[in-house]
Amino acid sequence: MQVVTDKRLALFAEMEAKYEQKDTDYFVSLLEHPDYVIRTRATCILVDFGGEDKIPYIAKVLKNDENELVRHEAAFSLGQMSYSGAIPPLTDATLHDPSMFVRHEAAIALGVVGNQDAKDALEKALSDPDKPVVESAVVALSNIEFMEKLSKNKKFAKLTGG
Repeated sequence: MQVVTDKRLALFAEMEAKYEQKDTDYFVSLLEHPDYVIRTRATCILVDFGGEDKIPYIAKVLKNDENELVRHEAAFSLGQMSYSGAIPPLTDATLHDPSMFVRHEAAIALGVVGNQDAKDALEKALSDPDKPVVESAVVALSNIEFMEKLSKNKKFAKLTGG
């Protein structure tokens, strides 16, 4: 385990330098790294760089990564980006991911995006066999309704979306 930790820490130092250079290509390449910790961190960093052009990369992680924790982080990250372009991959994950953990987070992320286009998927998620997913859909639908009808402060609404 110590060898893995030492290699990971060395890579983190390299990642920090690449982060300061805003090297998007470098972090995109890390999305295929064998270490799930590295893939998770690369996902978060790409989101921090911002821009709708990062959605396809994060969506690919959400759809294809073998590790449910990494997919969960991708769902969370897409929600934090708050672009409507994230709705299709989040919808797919909410309705079809094999992990309850990921479906839950994707539903919450749809509520954070707060777009009317997410409502159909969230209403379908109310029939999910896992209670945490159903509860997440309720929270997300409530936030979308709040954003549509009452909210004057978008930042507040996004913070309360899940």
